[in-house]
Amino acid sequence: MEHEPGRIVGLYQRHARAFDRDRARVLVERPWLDALLALVPPGGSVLDIGCGMGEPIAAYLLAQGRRVTGIDAAPAMIELCRERFPGADWRVADMRGLRLGRTFDGVIAWDSFFHLDRDAQRATIPVLAAHAAPGAPLLFTSGPREGVAMGVYEGEPLFHASLAPEEYRALLREAGFGVLDHRSEDPACGGRTIWLARRMG
Repeated sequence: MEHEPGRIVGLYQRHARAFDRDRARVLVERPWLDALLALVPPGGSVLDIGCGMGEPIAAYLLAQGRRVTGIDAAPAMIELCRERFPGADWRVADMRGLRLGRTFDGVIAWDSFFHLDRDAQRATIPVLAAHAAPGAPLLFTSGPREGVAMGVYEGEPLFHASLAPEEYRALLREAGFGVLDHRSEDPACGGRTIWLARRMG
């Protein structure tokens, strides 16, 4: 099943409008976003990886006075972002090979990083670190335990994978991050498993 991640971009490209319709705008993520923003200075920059159509997360970051660069591998998603939030920086890009040549005051990969297979996740954590300035927070979601989980969206298989929590901690430490908070299957956030870390140095 590890081949399934290759289909993710096409799925979101084909069903961007459906996802836009279905994505809840109720900001259950707000406590975690506020924890990230507490570590990002006013006017600071945030890299939103797998930004989708920019709502509700990037919209909230912008409303809180941060500068957002959003990336998504599905061009249809980025088109929606550019229509709605023309003042932000939106780019079609794959997080696995991301090289923006700059760092940010905060990095977020919410409901996106877990679409990579496990080897790609291991390889991508250093990519996230390369875009995080010293002291920058990193916020991302994973699965609660090691394994692959298949969902379905619009009748198509939807791939998710996770490493073990102990491996995430080790990889983050190797990449220069210290874990500030970790919640497994947070009932206040739709059952998501969430990591908040901070780049040391």
